[in-house]
Amino acid sequence: MLASAPNGILYVGVTSDLIRRVYEHRSGLVAGFTKQYGIKRLVYFEQYEDIQTAIQREHNMKHWSRKWKVRLVLAENPEWNDLYESIV
Repeated sequence: MLASAPNGILYVGVTSDLIRRVYEHRSGLVAGFTKQYGIKRLVYFEQYEDIQTAIQREHNMKHWSRKWKVRLVLAENPEWNDLYESIV
């Protein structure tokens, strides 16, 4: 999950290469929602062994209310730190 700022605009996505994908968003290489709203901060992520499980989780999370997504971030990352540096 990416955010524009602490408690900012949220983006949920799925990828097979988290480091590459977050780099693309941070660098503005991905046109669309994240670039338009300056969403560059990695605030939460989960890892799965198979892509189908990851895709299902993404689908479910995209239908969650903002409140649920914020609670998830706060439970794991209450300071809304950018986790990108911790994974590279």
